[in-house]
Amino acid sequence: KQVASHLGGTRNGTIVHWPGGIKGKGEIRSQFCHVIDIAPTVLEAAGLPEPKAVNGIVQTPMEGVSMVYTFDDANAPSRHTTQYFEIFANRAIYHEGWVAATVHKAPWEATPRHKLTEDVWELYNVDEDFSETNDLAASNPEKLKELQALFMKEAEKYRVLPIDDRVIERFDPAMAGRPDLMAGRKSLTVYSGMTGMMENAFINVKNQSKTITADVEVASSANGVILCQGGRFGGWSLYVVNGKPAYTYNHVGLHQYTIKSTEALAPGKATIKLEFAYDGGRGKGGTATLFINGKKVGSGRVEQTNANIFSADDAADVGVDEGTNVSSAYKQHGNKFTGKIEKVRIDTK
Repeated sequence: KQVASHLGGTRNGTIVHWPGGIKGKGEIRSQFCHVIDIAPTVLEAAGLPEPKAVNGIVQTPMEGVSMVYTFDDANAPSRHTTQYFEIFANRAIYHEGWVAATVHKAPWEATPRHKLTEDVWELYNVDEDFSETNDLAASNPEKLKELQALFMKEAEKYRVLPIDDRVIERFDPAMAGRPDLMAGRKSLTVYSGMTGMMENAFINVKNQSKTITADVEVASSANGVILCQGGRFGGWSLYVVNGKPAYTYNHVGLHQYTIKSTEALAPGKATIKLEFAYDGGRGKGGTATLFINGKKVGSGRVEQTNANIFSADDAADVGVDEGTNVSSAYKQHGNKFTGKIEKVRIDTK
């Protein structure tokens, strides 16, 4: 998936089903299309204009081309004639049946093969060479230079530049040197119903000490998640099992460190606090301590933590763990908190 430079990693079949709008049945279309063409296609098929603003926010114009023109004309000339590709500095350019491409670093390689300016480019005529088996870079250097120049033009137009070939560092805004919505924030208060908060929109708790303070109200023997972040392959969760609070830190899906309360919550209102005293450094461990209404009810070690990212798609949730379950102590579904959550505050040091 990371090798955006060759069609073998990016070319996929697409099925379009529209009985009321497409005359042909079981036919194939071979015009060049891209995933960014799907939204314009749906809008044209539905007879809807492209939104210029959403909730008062002016939108960047869509960059795709509607595929509707192909539906009733299998031989229509392709209207999507140029497309750049770039992921982790693996890059390519398609233009009118030609592809110029370079692999800067394969996913399994620890370091790039060359400097960006020294990458080896390949050239293919994909109209004649579907599987990109005949590299024409040596025999047609002028065409290669033409496409390389076009890539830079498209990269500038569509904000690809500067090309960044770092991998792990890019997950950390401070290390990557990009703006961060949560930069400098040391406290965040969240409430019941706030789910799907992606990592860049949630306070950063990595590589530092933190305190989670949850004000809740329960009946007898409460269960469920109070606050979590991440999922089965990395994250943390503050939850309750049979009335007893617990905290699990999931280190990249390899280890689950769980601290359990020795006491159950009494019916009524309560304040549950989790204090995590970090050892220092990056990806190191720490000591987690649980409190109920100020009383220490459990403590234990977390030997390793996630230094750079919890998950690309499992988010932070209040009152439930909506994605994959951080902890094996509760199920992936049916883990909604059975009590009432007034608020949860996260503080970092």
